[in-house]
This record gives sequence, structure tokens and C-alpha cells, in this order.
Amino acid sequence: MPTATKETLGFQAEVKQLLNLMIHSLYSNKEIFLRELISNAADAADKLRFEALSNNALYESDGELKIRIAVDKAARTLTVSDNGVGMSREEVVQNIGTIAKSGTREFFQSLTGEQAKDAKLIGQFGVGFYSAFIVAERVTLLTRRAGLPAGEAVRWECSIENEAGAPGAGQYTIEPAEKAARGTDVILHLREGEDELLEDWRLKSIVRKYSDHIAFPVVIDNETVNQASALWTRPKSEIKDEQYIEFYKHVGHDFEAPLAWTHNRVEGRQEYIQLLYIPTHAPFDLWDRQHRHGLKLYVRRVFIMDDAEQLLPAYLRFVRGVVDSADLPLNVSREILQQSRDVDAIRAGCTKRVLGLLEDLAAKDKDKYATFWKAFGRVLKEGVGEDTSNREQIARLLRFSTTREDAESVSLADYLGRMKEGQDKIYYVTAETFLAAKHSPHLEIFRKKDIEVLLLHDRVDEWLVASLPQFEGKALASVARGELDLSRIKAPEPDADHEVGKYAELLRKLKAALADKVKDVRVSTRLTESPSCLVADEHEMGGNLARILKAAGQDVPASKPILEINVEHAIVKRLAPQDAQLESWAGLLYDQALLAEGGQLEDPAGFVKRSNQLLLALAAS
Repeated sequence: MPTATKETLGFQAEVKQLLNLMIHSLYSNKEIFLRELISNAADAADKLRFEALSNNALYESDGELKIRIAVDKAARTLTVSDNGVGMSREEVVQNIGTIAKSGTREFFQSLTGEQAKDAKLIGQFGVGFYSAFIVAERVTLLTRRAGLPAGEAVRWECSIENEAGAPGAGQYTIEPAEKAARGTDVILHLREGEDELLEDWRLKSIVRKYSDHIAFPVVIDNETVNQASALWTRPKSEIKDEQYIEFYKHVGHDFEAPLAWTHNRVEGRQEYIQLLYIPTHAPFDLWDRQHRHGLKLYVRRVFIMDDAEQLLPAYLRFVRGVVDSADLPLNVSREILQQSRDVDAIRAGCTKRVLGLLEDLAAKDKDKYATFWKAFGRVLKEGVGEDTSNREQIARLLRFSTTREDAESVSLADYLGRMKEGQDKIYYVTAETFLAAKHSPHLEIFRKKDIEVLLLHDRVDEWLVASLPQFEGKALASVARGELDLSRIKAPEPDADHEVGKYAELLRKLKAALADKVKDVRVSTRLTESPSCLVADEHEMGGNLARILKAAGQDVPASKPILEINVEHAIVKRLAPQDAQLESWAGLLYDQALLAEGGQLEDPAGFVKRSNQLLLALAAS
């Protein structure tokens, strides 16, 4: 018999907050509690089957894994039981008393206060066990881990004692218990008004609606209610869209339907089944590098691991689903996955399937693809640099804002189709924000000539263009780097013909005044409205990339930009080599150009003082 005593422990603050939000946000769809509890029970059965591969004694003479649902109308209880792996005391406290999942802070920061939106976020966080409190005023959990004696079971209990729906005083009790059978019983003491959940017909309808895909028998009154076969192993012709969607919600921990999916049986040198989903929205922890994002891996229908990130490249980490291999060993580990040629083949096959699915979506449903791009476009861009074998295919999937369209809807193929006569480059500008890119002075001549330019404003864009030198034979070219020659492009109006020679002395004086800041000063062929801009030399790092690297704490090679001046601008026209204030004007032209491209001034106060002095001088003249 157990000798330890009963303890009262406090919930982690995040658990209390999650419970409050969940109970109120999800009550309108309260039947999902049963889906969540059955899903947890199935995971426990999967884990036992995996652990038993190396220790068959864990089955304890009971190898028929199943999930049971029972009601006691007199006591008004609903019990969901499994004979899976069960939990020890430490696992109960860790899994139920706390939220150990990384990204918790980001999750709560994402909440809006709107029930509909927050319900989706709560779903992707994975409410699991806590969903029981949607319909129960008290929840009792009785569990024994496989392999432990009957006397080392654990009883956990929590009541809701206030109208706000939070657990009573934010506490739960935990104590030793006796349990002959391994596994977990979740006993829900139902609230008033939930009598419908005591009826077998209602429970069976919920199971068939939400949990038909579960691979283990779900039994009510000795009747197996679900198909009890792994959904991905069934022929596609026998699976309804609704079943695909419910299975996604199970594997994706999501309350919203997926955007698209692909289900295939691959045969040949490698045999495996893949069922891969594209979510509709990005999970809150998509950018959390501590969290594994991957597929569920099965070997011959035996669960091996969650989040097997080796089965897809990192830039497809948003994909959810299942891979079931017929060839991998049952004792496969993450280390083996990293070194396996078989896994490399599966990874390549899954990557091709996902990219093909996205191409199909982009071609046949532009609205859905726009939804995908808004959620996952920045992640997909990483693939241009990471996946050289699929670079061209990924490049076709990219979407951009341009000087013609603010929405990120322009593909590189669209851009090529709209290129001007004589144009042989794909032009782009990079900046820290969309507005900085859109209003860059480097675009002025391009607007005058009606030449479309890609507006790149994500940090990843600098690496994208570095990894994508050309697309379908056309080089990508920055509008802010190197000499600009647009003479072969047919323009709506002729360019002004400047006599550069007559500005030679002014350029020399300006360069001397800015010798510590610029490597050269020249007449601009880019500007039509602004007085000046900064340009990187052809083979040197641009200012935007240099700022990104510095912000990340990386060393940046020393280099100076080129200052270009617009000799048609009124400010520049009034400048003369012998002007006593030329040095101040030179500094102003440089600082304005630096600000226009998103840079930071070394001496903001000096800039203001110099600007005021020059304005006063102009006013007095």
C-alpha cells in the first residue's frame, strides 16, 4: 500500500490563464473535449507500443490496446480510459500542472481577447487534457505507468469553484493510489446542463465525427465505434474530406481545417506512405528555434516519434502529417535518421510532394495560395538558399510586392512577362520596411521609365537574392548597386542628356568634403526627384545587409558607399565649387541619402544644427 500523503499544489500561472481562456473561448464547440481526450489516449497507446519494442514486459499480459468510454448516470460521470503507457507522479506534475512547451510567452502575447480568434490559437497550442474543464466541474485522473507496481499509481484532482471558470484557488491535489491496470482514467464530473453527454448515442456520434481516424478501438458499451485503422493506410477513394480534416486536427493540434493536403503511397526501392498537410495559419512558435517542427514517423504502423524534423527540410517546417515507412528499423533514433540514406530518399520525396502541392495550389486557387503566402512566405524563402536541388521550383513559388502592386502577389514569371523591350535584368530594391522600399529614391528613374521593381523588405530577402543570381536566364540586379545603364530599355520619354564634365569640379569638392564617408561622388542616372542617394559598388555589400549583420552582432567588412547627386534638383543646381558652405551642403546631402535608405545618423544633433543653418542662410538670401 502507498505510504505517501496527499498534497495540494498550485498550477503554473500560464495554466490558470489558459484554462480561463479555453473554457470561455471553446464552450460554443464544447464537444471537442472528447476528441482531445481520445487523442491523448491514442498517443499514450502509441508510446506504449514503441517502448514495448525494447521491453515487451510493459504489456503486462494485456497486448490489446484500446480506449474505453463509460458513463455513470447516477454519479453523473463520464470516464475516458486507456491502457497505454500511463504516467508516473513526476510526469503528472510536469504534464498537467505546468506548461513546459516553449513559446508560452509568445502564445499569450498573440491572444487578442476575441473569442473566435483566441479559440484557434488555443487549439494550436494543444489544450489536450485541459479541455475536460469545458464540460466538467471536477476532473479526477487516475494513472499508473506501465512497469510500475499497482500501488504506485497516482490520483490527481481539480475542481472549478468559481463562476469565472478558473480552477478553485488555482490548485490541484495529487496523492498515491492503487490501480491494477496500467494506463490512465480521466473521470469527468459533469456540470449541470451537460446530461446529454451521459447518453451513449451522443457519445458515439461525437466519436464518429471527430475520432473515426484513431488507429485504436474506441469502445462504448462493448461496441467499437470507430474504424480503428490508421487513416493513412486506407485507400484514398474510401476517405472523405471530412475525415482528412479531422485527422489533420489530431496531428496538427489545430482547430481550423488545413489549406490543402496530399496523400500518397510510394513504392519502389523505398516503400512508405505520406499524408502531408499545409496549415491555414502559422503556429505561434514557427520562429522558435528551440522547438522541433516535423512530421509524425511510423514504421509499419508502429509510432516511432513526434516531430521527426529530418523528414523535411527546415524551410518546410510548417508542414504537418505522417510518414509511415515499410523499410526503416523499428528501433530507429534521431541519430540514425540523420545518417540514413533511406531517410534522405523519404525527405527528398516528401519535399517534392509539398512543392508540387504548392505549385498546384498557386495555379488553381490563387486566393488559397495568397493565404498560404501570407502565413508562410518568409519561411519558404529560406529554401532558395538551403535547397539548391529545388531552387528553381521554389523560385517559381515566390511572391513579391512591386512598384506596380503593393500586395505580395507578383511571381517572377509575372515580372518576366511584363519586362520592357530591351530589359535584360530583374530589378529589386531591399529595405528594412515595405514603406522604405516603396519610397526609396533609387526607384525614381525606374518609375520615370515605367520599369517594374521588386520591393524586398523581409530580412531573409538579402540572403534570397544572394542565393538566386538569376531566374530563367535573367539576372537579378539591385537598383542600389553599381553603375546603372538603362539605355537599351525603351522609355516613354527621352532621358536628360547631362554634360557630366561640367560638374567635375563640384564632384571633386563634394568628394573631398566627404572623404571619410564615401569612396566617390558622381552624377546620378537613378534620381529624378531626390537630390542624392547612396549606392554600393557592384561587388560590395549593400547598406541594408550591412545593417542587418551589425544588428545581429556580426563583423561587417569595412567599405564606403558612393554618393550620387541629381544635378537637375534645385538644391544641387545652386551649389558651386567655391561655395563657402559647400562642406555643410555635402554633409546634408549625405545624411539625407543615408536616412532615405533606412540608415542611422552618427550625429543626429549635428544634422539638425546643420540643416537649420542652411535653411536660415537660404531664407536670408
